[in-house]
Amino acid sequence: MRTDKQRALLDGALRVFARDGYSRASIDVLAAEAGVSSRTIYNHYGDKAGLFRAVILDSSDRVAERQIAVADKLLGRIANLEADLVEFGLQWAKRDPETEPHWALVRQIQADFDHIAPETVAAWKERGPTRVRQALAGHLRRLAAEGHFELEDPSLAAVHLVQLTAGSAAAAEPGEDWETVIRSGVGVFLRAYAPGATSRS
Repeated sequence: MRTDKQRALLDGALRVFARDGYSRASIDVLAAEAGVSSRTIYNHYGDKAGLFRAVILDSSDRVAERQIAVADKLLGRIANLEADLVEFGLQWAKRDPETEPHWALVRQIQADFDHIAPETVAAWKERGPTRVRQALAGHLRRLAAEGHFELEDPSLAAVHLVQLTAGSAAAAEPGEDWETVIRSGVGVFLRAYAPGATSRS
């Protein structure tokens, strides 16, 4: 399959799976959305499950690369720890129209979990959430070595950083100022992981 045709198929299938979910999406609708024949899908992906796996892995790779680029830019070189973490939270929480179909697909995975092959779910987690979490943990580990934090589990600290910043913004009331919410979350994170915080607790 030509590269442009494959790109159109993966992008079209992403839109359908994100909208309809795995169980409800039909091969005919998937083919029509991508402008290909159903035979093309069967020839190149075997069945709907094979196409779904290709779609979620492709989408996860692209979104993970974008997120890791944000982390590298904002955590790779720290000038002012609190301000840089606040900016990280703001950028992490920002809605990106280009990745919206991916997050809609992730929500569909959670709703369709019992109908998706476990190995596909495991591969998605490895290529997406786990990869990003490891990248964040690497930055926090480096910052801890520089004396900014005291960490026993950098991977868990990465989860806390995202939840206390972007996660707090996502849970904010309509009209609530995201920067204020994220700054508060950064304050909690800094107090929890400040040098000596573990021994004091």
